Amino acid sequence: MTKGPESPVRRVMHEIKRRKLNVLRVTELTPRMRRITLGGPELAGFLSQGSDDHIKLLFPRTPEEEAALQTLVLGKDSEGPKPAMRDYTPRRIDLAAGELDIDFVIHGDGPASTWAEQAKEGDTLYIGGPRSSLIVDDVFDSYLLIGDETALPAIGRRLEELPANRQVLAVVEIENDAERQPLLERAGIEVIWVNRRQQDLEQVIKGLSLPPGQLYAWIATEAGLSRRVRRLLLEDFQLNEEQVKAAGYWRREEDTPA
Repeated sequence: MTKGPESPVRRVMHEIKRRKLNVLRVTELTPRMRRITLGGPELAGFLSQGSDDHIKLLFPRTPEEEAALQTLVLGKDSEGPKPAMRDYTPRRIDLAAGELDIDFVIHGDGPASTWAEQAKEGDTLYIGGPRSSLIVDDVFDSYLLIGDETALPAIGRRLEELPANRQVLAVVEIENDAERQPLLERAGIEVIWVNRRQQDLEQVIKGLSLPPGQLYAWIATEAGLSRRVRRLLLEDFQLNEEQVKAAGYWRREEDTPA
C-alpha cells in the first residue's frame, strides 16, 4: 500500500518491551476459540494503537529456553536457545482493570494452541511488543473487513473502535456454523458468515455489494487467499491500492498459524 506524507494510513513504531503476565481467567468462545485474559503488574504502560496490532507470545519448550526468557532482548539477534514465538492480536486492553484479552484458535499441535488448550488461572505467559501499529485515520465512510477465524480478534476490535456512524461489512470465513461468535451489533454493521465447508470465500466476495462512500478494505486470511482477494478487489471492484490492506495470517503448508 502506498503511504505518502498525507496518507490516512500510516505505521508508527513502538519500543519493544518484554512482559511476564499471569492468566486471570479462561473463556470458551466457541468449540475452537478460547479467550485467555492476562494481567499483572507488568501490563502497566502497554500500548496498542491499531486494531490489527500483533504482539509476540513466547513459549519455552525446554528449561534452557525458559531460562533464556530472563535475558532475551526482542527485536535483536541473539545466540543461544530461544523459545517458540507466535504473533497474536490483542483483542481487548483495559489498563484500568489490568486486563489483556487474547483469543486463540484451538487446532491441535502447535506451541500456542497447545498452551492455550491447557492454560488455567495462575499460569504465566511472556509477551513482547507490539513493535508497531498501523494507524487508520477516521476519514473513511465505510469499511470492508475480510478474514477467517485468525482475523476475528482484529475484526471484533475494529468494529468496537469505529465511530457509530460508519458503515461496515464484515465477511468472516469459519470452519462451521458453531464457530460464529458474538460481534458488535448496531445499525450500519453487517456480518456475513462463510462456512468454508459449504461456500467459497472468493465467490462470496465476487457477489458483494460494497458499502457506499470512501471505503477502506482490510483482508487477513491464509497468505495465498489474501493475495487473491486483494487482486479481486483491485481488479473487479476497481479499488485503489491505497484503499486495500491485505495480510497473510498463516500459510497453507502450516495448516494454521500457531
